[in-house]
Amino acid sequence: MKTLTEDILYRVIKKRAKDSHKGTYGRVLIIGGTAQFGGAVIMNALAVVNSGAGLVTVATDPSNFTALHSHLPEAMVVDFNEDLTEYIKKSDVVLIGSGLGDRIDLVQHTFYAILPRQILIVDGSALTLVAEHKLKWPKSRLVLTPHQMEWQRLSGVTINEQAFEAFNMLAQQRMNVEPILVLKQHHTQIYTNDCAFEIPVGGPYQATGGMGDTLAGMIAGFTAQFMLSFSEAILAAVYAHSAIADELAETRYITLPTEISASIPEFMHRYAR
Repeated sequence: MKTLTEDILYRVIKKRAKDSHKGTYGRVLIIGGTAQFGGAVIMNALAVVNSGAGLVTVATDPSNFTALHSHLPEAMVVDFNEDLTEYIKKSDVVLIGSGLGDRIDLVQHTFYAILPRQILIVDGSALTLVAEHKLKWPKSRLVLTPHQMEWQRLSGVTINEQAFEAFNMLAQQRMNVEPILVLKQHHTQIYTNDCAFEIPVGGPYQATGGMGDTLAGMIAGFTAQFMLSFSEAILAAVYAHSAIADELAETRYITLPTEISASIPEFMHRYAR
């Protein structure tokens, strides 16, 4: 297990070219947010937009449209009860699962429509649905972002066994795909195809609802922009998420996910070269 350092931010975050445009920085589709859990996709979208993705669309329950527009006029919205095939195929990155509830139909359709060249980030409820229904993973560039109980459901590796990286790596290799695993815990671990990393930043001030939704959104935003270094973009997003929380915790008892998202542009600016 390697310790991830601040150097990953300097390697990944680049100054923007003068002749670039919004299409240069990736198209992200977020799928999630039932009427009860609309806040999850709002926090997804805040993190994606503030991380710098060029075009962001949120496919969600129509009851969330007004709140989403109010929080984030930069994002587009679509009813997730419509046929999402064209939205999926036009995207560079698809993030599914935050606040998705029991909508197994949306997970199945996304897995069917996603293309091998695309990045698919599977988070939250979608992970539980995959485990419960024993769905086959699609052949896309796959990122899984489970907390420890979700990983236990998916892999069979108990929470106690997850302390031993060999168990996690073996479970990852048995999936018949090559996912990058972001295992959320105290000092989150990231398993790429050939290495494992642990972040030395972050703390209990992050223990609040929506923290994982914000992390998933940052991963989507970073991978949309920095595709040439796909695995390093994920590493940078995970490190930045907790590093921002550390800075906020210097003057706060807890760090709210929305405050992390608001701090992303200034934080990234420091490392852009």
